This record gives sequence, C-alpha cells and structure tokens, in this order.
Amino acid sequence: MKTAQLHYIFLLFLFVSFTQLYAQQQKRIEIQYSGFLTFDEAKYPGAKVLTRDDSGQIHIIHEGVNMWCDQAIHYGKEDFIEAYGHVKMKQGDTINMDAKYVEYSGKTKLAFASGDVVLTEPSSVLSTDTLYFDRAKQQAFYRTGGTVVRDSSGTITSRIGRYYMDVKKYQFVGDVNLVNPEYVLNTEQLDYYTENALAYMYGPSTITGDASKIYCERGFYDTTNDIGYFIKNSRIDYDNRTIEGDSLYFNRNDSFASATNNITVTDTLNNSVIKGHYAEVYRAKDSVFITKRALAISVQEQDSLYIHGDTLMVTGKPEHRITRAFRNVKMYKSDMSGKADSIHVDQTSGLTQLINLSRLSPKDNFAVKRRPIIWNFKNQMTGDTIHIKSNTKEEKLDSLIVFDNAFIISKDTIGNGYNQISGRKLYGLFNDANQLRQIDIIRNAESIYYARNDKQELIGIEKSKSASISMFFEGNEINIIQKINEVDGTLYPESKYPANAKKLRGFDWREDERPISVEDLFRDDPPLELPVIKGLDPYVPQDEFFDETLIKRAEDLEESNKANNVEDPSKASRHLPDKDSVSTLNQPVKDSIQPPTTLKKSP
Repeated sequence: MKTAQLHYIFLLFLFVSFTQLYAQQQKRIEIQYSGFLTFDEAKYPGAKVLTRDDSGQIHIIHEGVNMWCDQAIHYGKEDFIEAYGHVKMKQGDTINMDAKYVEYSGKTKLAFASGDVVLTEPSSVLSTDTLYFDRAKQQAFYRTGGTVVRDSSGTITSRIGRYYMDVKKYQFVGDVNLVNPEYVLNTEQLDYYTENALAYMYGPSTITGDASKIYCERGFYDTTNDIGYFIKNSRIDYDNRTIEGDSLYFNRNDSFASATNNITVTDTLNNSVIKGHYAEVYRAKDSVFITKRALAISVQEQDSLYIHGDTLMVTGKPEHRITRAFRNVKMYKSDMSGKADSIHVDQTSGLTQLINLSRLSPKDNFAVKRRPIIWNFKNQMTGDTIHIKSNTKEEKLDSLIVFDNAFIISKDTIGNGYNQISGRKLYGLFNDANQLRQIDIIRNAESIYYARNDKQELIGIEKSKSASISMFFEGNEINIIQKINEVDGTLYPESKYPANAKKLRGFDWREDERPISVEDLFRDDPPLELPVIKGLDPYVPQDEFFDETLIKRAEDLEESNKANNVEDPSKASRHLPDKDSVSTLNQPVKDSIQPPTTLKKSP
C-alpha cells in the first residue's frame, strides 16, 4: 500500500515538473505561422528571416499577445523579434496596437513601436509616432508627442503620454491640450481616466469656453458631465466678472459656480468688488450670493463705498447691477457711514436704500425703535427708511431722503448738548465736498438748538415747533435756520432751560455704533472659522517609465546573453537608457524616432 502511494506521488511530481517545464518553454516567443523562411548570417547572424505569403501575415504569439506583420527577424537565442510592415499587436480583448515597425523581447516583455503607431482600448484611441509598451508593468509611454481621441470628451494632445492599462488611466505631460466642442482645456499635466472620463489637472491650467474661462493650478474636471472642482489660485472669468477663491466648484450645464474661502468677485464693468468666504454664482440669472464676512466695494477714484452684511446678493445684467445686503448691514465711506437691517444699492441710478424690518424691532414698548442710521461728518440721521442718491458719473453724493420719523442730531461744538431736529420727513442736499449744505424737515418739525455767537459763546438753548424747518450749513456747521409756520419757539438761557427737556422724543445718540474705518464694519462679527479645503491631494510624482526595474530586466538579459555566448549587445536594450540618463529619457524630445527600412520581400 505504501509502495503504491509513493509511486503515485512520484508520478504526480513528474507531471507537475513536466507541466512547469512546458510552461517555461511556452514563455518564449513562438512563430505560429510564416509564409517564407530564409537565413542571412551575414546580416542577421543566428536569426530567422520570415516573410508573409499571399495567404496571410506572419503570426507570432507570446503569453497572451498575438502579433501579425508582413516581415520579421526572429533571434531565437535572445527571444527577440523585429516586425515590419502593417504590424498588429493584440493583448486580450481590450488592447490593440498598429504600427509600421515593432521590436519585442520575450525576456524583458518590452515592445518598441514606431511609424504611425495607434493604440486602441475600449474608451480611446492613441496615435503617436513612437511608443514603448511594457507588458510587465502594463504601461505604454510616448515622449515625441501624441494624440488621444475619446468620442464623448474630445481630443487630447501632449508632448509626453503614459497609459496605465490596469487602472485605465492616461497621464499627459507638457503642452497638454484637450479640445471639446464646448471648451478647450490647457494644462501642464493631466491625469485622465478613460472609463469615467475624469480629468485631474496639475500646474497652470485653463478651461476656455464660449462664455467663460477657468484658471487653476490644481483641479478636477468631469469631462462627460461638465462639472469641475478647482483649488490653488483658482479663478473663473465670465460676463465682465472674475471670481477668485481657495476652492471653486463649476457646473457648466447649470451655469452655476460656488466658491469657498478668501473669495473675490470683481465686476470690471461696474468697478465693484465683492469679498467673502462662501459664494454662489448663477450665471443664467446674473446673480451672485455671498456670505461669511461678506463685503461689497463700489470702487471709485476719490472715495470707495464699502458695505458689509451677513449676506450679500448682486443681481441684474452688467449694465444694471443691483446689490442687496441683509442682516446687520453696515456701510462706510470716508465722508458717510450707516447701519440698517438691509441695504439696497442700484449701481446704475446711484440710489442707495437703508431699510429696517419691523419684525426685528425690540419687543419692549419703552425701548427706542432701532431705525436705519447714517452719519455724515458731525450729523447723525435716522428714520424708518433712508434713501441716498449719488451722481455715479461724477462720483459724488447728490441728495438724501428720510421717510417717516426723521431725526437729525449733531453734538454741540463745545458743550455736552445736542442739536436736534425731528419731523415726518427729511430732505438733504450735498455740496461738491459731499457735505450737507441744506436740510429740510417737513411736517411736525421740532427742534432743540444751541445758539452761539461769533465767538462761539453760548447765547441760549432754543426749543421750537413748526410746520417745517430748513437748515443751511457752511462747512460742517449750521449757519442759518429757517422755520416755517412756527407754532412755538423760545430761547432759554442755559441756566433756565429744563434739564429734563434737553432731548426730543425718540432721541437715540448712537455714535458708539458708527464705523470709522473698513475694519470697523466687522467689529460686531463673531470669530470666523474657515473650513479646511479638502478633495484634491497635492500631486505625488509617480515612478518613471524607465525605472530601475526596467533597466534591471535589461541588465539581466545582458548577463543571460553572455551565458549563452551571444557576443553582440542585447537588442532588447537598444532603445533603453543607461542608469545615468534614465531621467532624461523620461522627458519629452522634439525629434521623433523613425522606423527602420522595410526588408525586401523574399521570393
């Protein structure tokens, strides 16, 4: 029984050894079919010269690769083939290569193709004049310029290209250009996945369409769905607008873009800038939404206007932009500042509206109602709604209107008192220096005025009521007061003026709220915490195509040839660099490598 078992194990060992030996033998290049066979020891020592006949091309196989050609030189000892004329190389059901000339080593598994090379895989077609195909790594490489065509995404050209067959990925380097019917993409390096048509850009990159241009230095683009994500100095230009931010998202189909962190939206036509840390742009609606420290700047040569709020919206065609700011809005110019629940600015007409919402008023019946407010030099003006009219061409303030519950306060020039006027409405006119030159208070006007002589000595305190009041200013000081239909007016010496009557009903001095600089606009904002931008990792350089493992395979082949008494240098190494020039060969070259001259057909 034991003898039979030992005999069975011995036979099994022989079978496995024979199978392994046969498999090893199968790893050598095999000539499946050839029309003519000749020898030319003078020109091709130790080689077979194969030529097709009328029935078909030469057929060569090696480890799942089939090759057809018109003529071939087969070096048996080196397991190396040179194929000429209408060469076709097929790996499995997915990879096909056509060329005028191909060299292939069965030992290094490296193929070199030249002359109208076309590599076809299910999703794309690569065309170049010189191509390296490393079957051990399942990678193809060119450095003399190439073109990849994919129906849905367009055509890609570059100086260097590399195809990773396992992951179905192209890596294009140097003058990369993707042309699509909708846009043109230019970059220095593009990683492109053929199955899902996803592209990753590295280095200065642009995507230019009919209506927009995108720039970034690291980005992702879905070429099928026209969706992109861009970081590092990213920018979108369209319709006289430029959008910049740390991170940009773009959907061409919906004409939508969003941006995150350190955003600037520049309107070149209207000389305005919007800043913030989150924005959404709807191009079809000519609308921009921005929040997180949102700031709108109306750029002017003499004095720019700054508006800050929780949220900003800019809408309308370029020739008629509207800026809206919401929630705790503040505005600042060197000669005017203000606050309101919301501000509405028509950049074409020059009308700025300050509006407060009744639902945001204090619930305490004894509290002073918070109203929109503006400060112009020494004057504070409040009311239910305030309109400011500007001359957009001359960049000057023109007039203002305070609707309902108008109240103007200015501090007395010397003492601690306050000049005050209240009434139904207020109309104001500005001089060329953007200072108030006249104010008219209409209906139910009341005033408290600290009268002084030319020496600025206090004459007395006047309190009056009238139908309306007109005030004329010289510089920033009240020069003339005219009262129409005065009902009650008395000038009191300061000592006899009632201490509890120095303020009109609704008095609300809010100087501590006044923004006196651009930085002051953000004074009441909570601490800002910006999100960490994620999504695209920095580029990690990949191993070179001509790496140490490939060079090692060639060196091992040289040693094997010496052992087999092959005196000439290995033919499989003729297009490979030595170790000192590996990095150079992985760089682009201008001159293409031409295929060898075709052999003459044998008789």
